[in-house]
Parts: sequence; structure tokens; C-alpha cells
Amino acid sequence: VLSPQGSLVFLVSGLAVLGYAAALSAQPTYQGVVRAVCGAAVGKLCEVCFLLNLFMISVALLRVVGDQLEKLCDSLYPNGTLSGVPQLPPWYVDQRFTLSALCALIIFPLSVPREIGFQKYSSILGTLAACYLTLVIILKYYLQTENLSLTNTLQPSRSSSWASIFSVIPTICFGFQCHEACVAIYSSMSNQSFSHWVTVSVLSMLICLLIYSLTAGLYGYLTFGEAVASDVLMSYPGNDPLVIVARLLFGVSVVTIYPIAVLLGRSVVKDLWATPKCGAMVASEAQERRGRVALTVTWMGATLVIALFVPDIGKVIELIGGISAFFIFIFPGNSVPVALCLCPHRAALIAWGVLSVLGGAFVCGQSAALAVLGLLH
Repeated sequence: VLSPQGSLVFLVSGLAVLGYAAALSAQPTYQGVVRAVCGAAVGKLCEVCFLLNLFMISVALLRVVGDQLEKLCDSLYPNGTLSGVPQLPPWYVDQRFTLSALCALIIFPLSVPREIGFQKYSSILGTLAACYLTLVIILKYYLQTENLSLTNTLQPSRSSSWASIFSVIPTICFGFQCHEACVAIYSSMSNQSFSHWVTVSVLSMLICLLIYSLTAGLYGYLTFGEAVASDVLMSYPGNDPLVIVARLLFGVSVVTIYPIAVLLGRSVVKDLWATPKCGAMVASEAQERRGRVALTVTWMGATLVIALFVPDIGKVIELIGGISAFFIFIFPGNSVPVALCLCPHRAALIAWGVLSVLGGAFVCGQSAALAVLGLLH
């Protein structure tokens, strides 16, 4: 609970610096801002990290949706009969079919549009779904049934010391990362004043902090203790009506995030593809549409195949959180020079930039080390 509160200072300040840099550089994308502010070499590094991070985020999102679909199908077709003889579920409730069908029928149409402004309508539904999920987890804690038990809630192990705060920072980076989309969102806003952008950033982060802290950080742990799953909903029984609705709505909230990752990934691929062809003619509307559809299909197909074979989302989140440190800490810290010319508090700004870069390097290095140790074990 304390870790995200402390991280909120860097999260919000990073968003503020990126919005300010986007206004001065007049670039509509994150990688464009970094390239304009930090130079071509850092811009190329940003594009590579950006593409890798967005791809892994897409895999993680589909893995989360797949987990919820699997639990929902188990609740509809339990593996057993009244006689106690196991019965195989129908083929159409297999996760490979349900997740593929969901991608083709719902996620793909949401991912094709060119502009990010279209996603604001689906994001409203996703936010309401996340709020319902929070209420359900809180209610399930106070109105516990026989199927839920308090385990290890009052006696945490010795590994849960103050040093373990640092081990959860990559997960916090994954949960709060909206910095990749913030420049595109800022560019699509009708009111692009700096004060308005800061207000939006602060309110958004506070809402996320409230939802995350109450859902998994507090009541998920109080209910299941150290036995809580990486995906907290996977710890609940599959036949509870409240939890079934929560899984449906949680799947909706995740589905609304995936198209944003696809849109941002397409922008990076187009930048990488267009760089060596500066003298090429501008593509027609029909060519642009065909290229956009082809990129979307390729991106979705690749992430879907990988997501179907990922056993545990927790390992993926650890690695993504480390890469996200680049976009939350390091690149915003390197963007500080663009603000020095107009900021009267230069010393404070430089200090924040250095601290942000050092913090991002620590998180990235720690996440890589944990990932390597996990593979070795």
C-alpha cells in the first residue's frame, strides 16, 4: 500500500514533464517527443523499448482475459457430473477457441481505428467495470462465505520485510503505466493547457491508486493472505454470481486497454518503417487503411499465439515492469532539458531528472535480475 503512494510522485511528475515536452516539441507520439528532445540515438532506443514493451503488455492483457474466460467456462461447464464421472467440456468452451473468437469479434474492431480519441468511449466502460470489481472484492471480504478462508493474514513471513517494498515496484510500474499513451492522449485533447493536463494526470493517478490499493493491495491480500493468485480473481470460486459478473466486467476493462496498446505499437512500426523512406510519397487513404489493418492483424495474431502458451502472468508482469521504468522514470528524466529554458526552478528540476533516471535504472536492473533468477530456479 505504501509503495504505490511513494511512487505516485514520480508517476505524476513524469506525466507532467512529458506533456510539457510534447507541447514544446509539437510531437504527437511518445517516441517523437524523446527523439526531438534527446536526439536521434536515444530516440531509436526509445522506439525499440517502446515496441517491445507494448508487445509484452498486449500478451499480458490477453493472458488476463484468457484466465477469466477459463474460469467463466468452468462455472458454466464444470468438469464432472452428478454421478461423479468426469465429463469433457464442449470444444467451444476451450480457451483457445473462446479467446480467439473474442479477439476476432470484439478486440479487432476496437483496435482498427486510426485515432486514440475513439477509445475514450470504451475506456469509460472499462473504468466503471474496474470500480465494480473493487466493490465486489471489498464486499467478499466483509461477507465471506465458507469457500473463502483467511490464510496468513495476521502472520506474514519474514520475507515480507521493508526491503520487499522494492521488489513490488516493477509490478507497480506495470499497473500504473499510462506514460506510453500520455503524449498521444495529450495531442488528442481539445484543452492542451499545462494546468489542465496536470489536473487530468493527478486525478487519473489518484483513481488508479484507490482502485489498485483497495482491490489487490489491501482486500485481496486480507482475504487470501500469501496464497492470493497473481490475478486476484483467480483465487475466488467460479460459481459465485458476484464474482462471475466481476470476471465479465474485468474482461471488458482489459479488452478496452488492448486496442490502445495496438494503436501505439502501430505508430512505432510506422515510424521505423518510414524513417529510411523520407523521400517516399505519402500513402493514399486506401493504402493507409490496408497497412493499418495488416499491422493490426499481425500484432493481434502474434500476441494471441504467445498468450495461449504463457502459464503464469506474474512472470510476464515482472519483466514488463522493468521495461516500463524506461517510460516512467528514465525518458521523462532525460526530457528535463527541454523545460529548463522556461522553468525558474532549474536546480529542483535537474535534481528531479537525475533522481528519476537513477530510480529507473534501479527498477530496470532489479527487474532484469529477478527475471534471470526466476529462470535459473
